[in-house]
Amino acid sequence: MIGTVFGFKSAIAQRYTRDGHRVPVTVISSSPMTITQVKQPNTDGYWAIKVGVGIRELNRTTQPQRGQIRGAKKAPRFFREIRLVEGNDLTQIKVGDQISVPSVLNPGDVVDVSGVSKGKGFAGGVKRYHFKGGPRTHGQSDRERSPGSIGSTTTPGRVYKGKRMAGHLGNDQVTVKNLTVLGVSEIGEIFVKGIIPGSTGGLIKIQKTGKKAKRFEGLMDQAGTLDREAIAREQEEMAKVAGAAEKESKTVEAIKKAMDAQKEQENSK
Repeated sequence: MIGTVFGFKSAIAQRYTRDGHRVPVTVISSSPMTITQVKQPNTDGYWAIKVGVGIRELNRTTQPQRGQIRGAKKAPRFFREIRLVEGNDLTQIKVGDQISVPSVLNPGDVVDVSGVSKGKGFAGGVKRYHFKGGPRTHGQSDRERSPGSIGSTTTPGRVYKGKRMAGHLGNDQVTVKNLTVLGVSEIGEIFVKGIIPGSTGGLIKIQKTGKKAKRFEGLMDQAGTLDREAIAREQEEMAKVAGAAEKESKTVEAIKKAMDAQKEQENSK
C-alpha cells in the first residue's frame, strides 16, 4: 500500500555480508513519519498522503504549516507527499497515524533512491561534462581547458538549445535505481548497498520497486557487526572436524606401526 519512506543520509561505510563479501553501504536514518493530511479523489482528484519528516521547533514553522499540526509540541522539518495506488483499502488511513520503516522496507527489497546532489558552483566544460580540452602544444598553451567551437556558420546561424557549456554544476535531484536494501534496524536505520547522492544530513527518498534482489545475502547482522553466536557455532563445527581428522590420522599411524612391526617379525624369521 505505502511503498515510500523518507530519511536522512547518515554515513557511508563498508559492511560484510553473511557469505564474507565486503560491500559499500550507505546508512540512512529515519524516524516514524506522521500523516498530516489524506488526499482523496472526491476532493483532490487522486489518492495521496502528506507526511511530516524530521523534527524541529514549532516557532520555526510558518502559520499554514502550524495549521496542519494543531496541538503538536514539535513540528516536522519537512512536509512531503506520497502517492498511493488505488485498489487497496485506503479508507483505513487516518491523520495522525505513524508509518515506521520496518513496516515498509525489508532486507532484499530493490529500491530507487533520490536525493539532491552536492553543489559544485560554476564549473567549466572539462569538469562539468568531461571535455577533453584543446591541444597542449603548437602555440595553444592557453586553450587546454577550452570548450572549442559552440556553433555552426550561417546555417543555422545560432547556438542550439541545450548546448553543453560551462555553467552551474550539482545541486540537482538525482535518482539511483535498483539498489538493494541489506538491512533495516529497529531504530529506523536503513542499510542500502551502494552510494547515494547528497551530502551527510540531506533528505533522501526511498521508493520500493516491487522487486526482490537476486542472490541476496544480508549483513552479518542488522547493525553490521559480527554475529558472535554464528562464529561460535562455526568454531565448534571446525573443532569437531579437526578432532575427527586427528582421530583418523592417529588410526592411520597405528595401522602403519602395526604393519611395520609385522614386517620386522617376518624378516627376523
